[in-house]
Formats: sequence, C-alpha cells, structure tokens
Amino acid sequence: MSVHCGVDIIEIDRVKKSVDELAGFKSRVFTEKEIAYCEGRNKAKYESYAARFAAKEAVLKALGTGLADGVEWKHIEISNDERGKPVVLLTCRALDIFREMNGKSIDISLSHCSAYAVAYAVIES
Repeated sequence: MSVHCGVDIIEIDRVKKSVDELAGFKSRVFTEKEIAYCEGRNKAKYESYAARFAAKEAVLKALGTGLADGVEWKHIEISNDERGKPVVLLTCRALDIFREMNGKSIDISLSHCSAYAVAYAVIES
C-alpha cells in the first residue's frame, strides 16, 4: 500500500476577488454542480468556493501532477455525499492518472475560518 497526500490553504478574499472580478474564472475552475452548490450557500458562498479550490489543489498535489499532463481544473469535482461529507469525483485525465497510480480510494477534508480555507487530500494505492 502507498499513500499520496496533498494539502492547500488559500485566502478566502483572494478567491472572492477571482470569482467576482476575473472573467471566466468561475466557469474555468468549477463544474456546474460546484457553482450551484456554492451559489446556494448564501453567507458561506465564498468560503465554499475557496474550500473547493483548495481541495482541487490538494488533489492535484496528491496525484503528483499539478495542472500538467493534461489535467484541468474541472477534471476534479468536489461534491458531498448524503451525509454532507465532501467527496472527490475524478474525470478525464485526472481519473486516468488515478488509475495509472493504482488508486483505490481518495479522501478529502475541508475547513475554513473567516480568512482562510484549507483542504487535505489522501490517495491510497
């Protein structure tokens, strides 16, 4: 068994600025489901975007690729199971790399405070 880890922390205000002011940022980085989830969070909207951004970064680090080798932001989707636990859905090249590394499972943990969002990803292979 092998374990691959990734962690990321980001300022919520930085993500807020990108979501509000950078044309195309939201649609380039987040899937339609992620956007619908974050937009529906009202007061926690930007915290949700930031936590998902950090989660995608953490997964990219755990995969060992970053945004290279054909992996794009939207190849990693952060969703929630029926109990609210965050889960990772991989598609396209991100899923190919996960399979190439004989990935068995991928777990994430997200958290945020008023200023920062953090995420930790663990891939077991």
